[in-house]
Amino acid sequence: MIAQISFKTKHLTRCASAFLIVLCAWACAPATSTAQLKISKSQWNRLDAAMLEAQQTLNLPSLSVAVVHDGELVWSQSHGKLDANGTQAANPESLYAMASNTKAFTSAALAQLVDAGKLDWNDRVQDYLPDFELYDPYVTSELRITDLLCHRSGLETFSGDLLWYGTTWSADEVLQRARHLQPTSPFRTQFGYQNILYIAAGKVVERITGQSWTATVRDSLLIPLGMERAVLSTAELPGMENIALPHNELEEGVLTTIDWVNWDNMAPAGALITSVTDMAQWMITQMDSGRVADERLWSNAQTHAMWTMHTPIPVSRFYADRLPSMHFRGYGLGWELGTLHGRKTVGHSGGYDGMISRQMLVPEEKLGIFIATNTNSSVPWALGFDALGILLANDKATPLLDFLRERRAAEPAEKAAAEAELLAARVPDTTPSLPLDAYAGKYTDVMYGNITVRLDGDQLHFEFEPTPLFKGHFEHWHFDTFRLHWDTQMMLPSGTAHFGLNTSGTVESLDIDVPNPDFDFTELHFVKSE
Repeated sequence: MIAQISFKTKHLTRCASAFLIVLCAWACAPATSTAQLKISKSQWNRLDAAMLEAQQTLNLPSLSVAVVHDGELVWSQSHGKLDANGTQAANPESLYAMASNTKAFTSAALAQLVDAGKLDWNDRVQDYLPDFELYDPYVTSELRITDLLCHRSGLETFSGDLLWYGTTWSADEVLQRARHLQPTSPFRTQFGYQNILYIAAGKVVERITGQSWTATVRDSLLIPLGMERAVLSTAELPGMENIALPHNELEEGVLTTIDWVNWDNMAPAGALITSVTDMAQWMITQMDSGRVADERLWSNAQTHAMWTMHTPIPVSRFYADRLPSMHFRGYGLGWELGTLHGRKTVGHSGGYDGMISRQMLVPEEKLGIFIATNTNSSVPWALGFDALGILLANDKATPLLDFLRERRAAEPAEKAAAEAELLAARVPDTTPSLPLDAYAGKYTDVMYGNITVRLDGDQLHFEFEPTPLFKGHFEHWHFDTFRLHWDTQMMLPSGTAHFGLNTSGTVESLDIDVPNPDFDFTELHFVKSE
């Protein structure tokens, strides 16, 4: 009986081993299936009509789209102009900021190193970046390469972005200062979108390859992909043509161009600038598991790793109501994952100053769509989902674009109500506790650095020393609280500044609040140092 059990166990083990060998061979084999999806001319016409209507009714300078299917660029279109106040029309070769769509390139560069045996996804980050620290010694020690890429560090979404945005801090200095960031959830328990950790991922690439992240991505990805118009820094734009200009909507309906902001110090998280046509080649390669012609840039096994959910994201009530076929959401390694119309979706968004982009892939249909616009608009996000409804389910409706039109119609009244609420909360007929020159001086946040406040005539002016963009003046509001107004035209709204006094009645601190979806000024607490 013992011998029989031993034989059966051995036999089962052999069967299991054989099965695993076959399974591994299947998983690592090149994808050879042909997409079955058929797209009619009327569906293309509806997509173009939805695109044009969005560009015109939602006040976009331009909107560019590329669609790939079954390994080919099958449709591309642009509507609008590169400059809202100019004459040059946008086209699918026009350059736009890809922003966070860059993250998948950083993941792919790491995947190539895994294929080469120079890295394992589960390696400790400190093995490559021994000086990199987070908020807790255990988290610092336990942090793995995958943790850098799937947004589960415990930090809040966009936490620490004021360290890199427009600052003079280098990438190394940004990472050094990031140790002061405080978590809002336990390690590996919740999704919190992070740019800082992608900077660290880029540093891992540099440590292993011995060259810059930019050189690695250009040599190992952009050149083999044939992305001829792609650049990885705003410093490369002078002398180039056919470039979309970033815009902001200063007041209702009025679009104004704004300056390009250099993102070199966070390049692995968002520096790519290219066209929807170039991104079409990227999507084709993604859906062919890293293959370009006869060359394989990464293995099928790494596509599987990057497209596997590592961090779940709840399906909100909003999505459940408007996209009922979305049953799951999550994040892989540089990619958002989900379900829609009975298929797995792989995608990402990118948000830059005055530019937004979105890509959506449906691997089993070998279908991909890339959308870019040159203003701060959610249209690429909405059109990405609505376009899949048109192409996959032959939907006649565009629920998310319609939602944006509803929101736009309601915005003036909501802004007026918000301003009225702010005014109602203002305490009238107050004065600052101290003469204005008492508020002048230097204020220091241990993580960020200094703000200088100076008195010029009867007005207080401020400068964020690490961020040359951040300068302006304070307008007294009530007591020791002031309205903050920027001198530089950019995407940030006005905010408030509050000076704190100590028990001796002298100015001790300064706290800034600028309500916006991208940068959390309340992470900073400035103490008067001079």
